[in-house]
Amino acid sequence: MYKKLIRPILFLFNPETAHKFTAAMLRFFGALPLGRRIIALFCKVEHPSLEREVLGIKFPNPIGVAAGLDKDATFYRELSALGFGFIEVGAVTPRPQPGNAKPRCFRLKKDRGLINRFGFNNLGMEKMAERLSAKRKKGIVVGVNLGKNSDTPNEQAASDYLKSFRALYDSADYFVVNVSCPNVENIGKLQNKDSISEILEPMFDFRRGQNNYRPILVKVSPDLSFEQLDEIVDVLIETPLDGLVATNTTTSRDNLKTSEKRIKRIGRGGLSGAPLHTRAVEVVRYLHKKTEGNYPIIGVGGIMSVDEAQEMLDAGANLIQLYTGFIYEGPSLVKNICKRLIK
Repeated sequence: MYKKLIRPILFLFNPETAHKFTAAMLRFFGALPLGRRIIALFCKVEHPSLEREVLGIKFPNPIGVAAGLDKDATFYRELSALGFGFIEVGAVTPRPQPGNAKPRCFRLKKDRGLINRFGFNNLGMEKMAERLSAKRKKGIVVGVNLGKNSDTPNEQAASDYLKSFRALYDSADYFVVNVSCPNVENIGKLQNKDSISEILEPMFDFRRGQNNYRPILVKVSPDLSFEQLDEIVDVLIETPLDGLVATNTTTSRDNLKTSEKRIKRIGRGGLSGAPLHTRAVEVVRYLHKKTEGNYPIIGVGGIMSVDEAQEMLDAGANLIQLYTGFIYEGPSLVKNICKRLIK
């Protein structure tokens, strides 16, 4: 139904408009009496063999929503009803910010991909804290993706990450430090051992004083060299960092079917979807081997089919996340992956 009826209609509109409409519809149906239960009846697959314990957290299944789909934690309960085992909201920044100028999201239909340059548009940590505290439902695993405000200099980035971490500490199950988004100016320069350690240390200090333990992960770029990935692995081994998310979107435009003219017209932004998958799997496999499988990895990047989900898991990912695959394939992708894993 999604691919034959719903997707063709949504794809008539700008991607950001289509996204807002879809989110609004999910919230509408979710607010109806038994709305989420009815959605779950058609979409959700439950089975003991799907359950995973990772990062000390029990996940109903290993398929999650990547950050960026629910930036402000406004429809994560509906996404859970669609069958996802966990939802990562954000990226969130201390202060609200509008993000980059529109248009800022573009479909590459021939490549089954997206290019976006949203730039961490969100309503800020206080609004997210209100939503997660007021609407949090038991049994839904929620992670929070942390970013810095665009006008915060890199030298003060650690303060931004710490502010949101503290404000949302009791509202989330785990946190992801996002220093790899290509759509925030100069943030990628934080992806070195010294900068990441400077961001993480105050977060570790704060966590030591809390009653509950919240895992912290770092999200890495697919554009890093293996030598740069080695630096992040060093941080993982030498500090109380709990795991990695691999990968974010890419700035590469290699081997695309979309015309070079259109790619140039679109301009800068992070590419996600099918063109990213091979590199994302390569990075996950490298990190898994480098860490000897001793640290959890959330694999994300171009998972557009059941086979590609299995490939990511086989590469060493403990959990996986969908974004562009969900947009192109719909809720049936989550359901079909779960069915494959049960078999």
